[in-house]
Amino acid sequence: MEIVVFGAGSLGSLVGGLCAREHHVTLVGRDPHIQAVRDSGLHVGGAFDFTVRPAARTDPPPSADLALVTVKAFDTDDAARALVDCDLDAVCSLQNGLGNEERLATRLDGVLAGTCTYGARLVEPGRVECTGIGEIALGAPDGGRSACAERVGRALRRAGVETTVADDMPRRLWKKLAVNAGINPTTALARVENGALADEPLHGIAGDAARETARVAREQGVDLGDDEAVAALDAVVEATAANTSSMLQDVRAGRRTEIDAINGAVVDRADAPVPVNRTLAGLVRAWEAGDQ
Repeated sequence: MEIVVFGAGSLGSLVGGLCAREHHVTLVGRDPHIQAVRDSGLHVGGAFDFTVRPAARTDPPPSADLALVTVKAFDTDDAARALVDCDLDAVCSLQNGLGNEERLATRLDGVLAGTCTYGARLVEPGRVECTGIGEIALGAPDGGRSACAERVGRALRRAGVETTVADDMPRRLWKKLAVNAGINPTTALARVENGALADEPLHGIAGDAARETARVAREQGVDLGDDEAVAALDAVVEATAANTSSMLQDVRAGRRTEIDAINGAVVDRADAPVPVNRTLAGLVRAWEAGDQ
């Protein structure tokens, strides 16, 4: 399969590297990382140890069977515009937050929803580290079975990527959002690794953010219980205790965060007050405004 990974940062490079063991992959990203991959290939370390030589560009190729979109949520509209001239059969978002699939679908056909629990860290240009083996789940954005998703799932599994083709993607997206709403801003503001959220007072803050997110999911017609959301949060905290969340990585690097697509998305969709999510979103936005 011809696969283009649009947004070859840490996660995109990891997934693209895994896929390149079986398929023809094109990484689309920024220099100096892309130039390093062109020059010497992509080394995947951490839980893996191999080097592949995918194609590497700063703009999309003319065509591909599948585009995996791994850009930050605030770059989704730009990704859709950039991919509109690429002849694609399917597009799968592996991004954080809500609403990415809808924005991609305004310009692109064959859009699938996806979640990814692989951990990734870009060590240096041309080198990515897998900090935890997880899985990709993908399917129709509105739920139900999808022949397109089945084809993509088979291709990813052939490359050795743990993959589930799911018929409940709305629920999975909200569950992931609950986890991210708890972990990302709390670790970013406290400047701690994920494992610190196992203890009070941070566990209570993260858990309350996850509970509020589950409640908003139910308001939106998605069956996600409070206890399930907190259990998912706790499981990720335990499994990734030594990891640095993506939002903390952004804060440390002085980059814009995905707060609008995570806690901000919870606030925007809530019918009743969500004070913890609103406070976390406000604090991160205040940091962003002050860091500019």
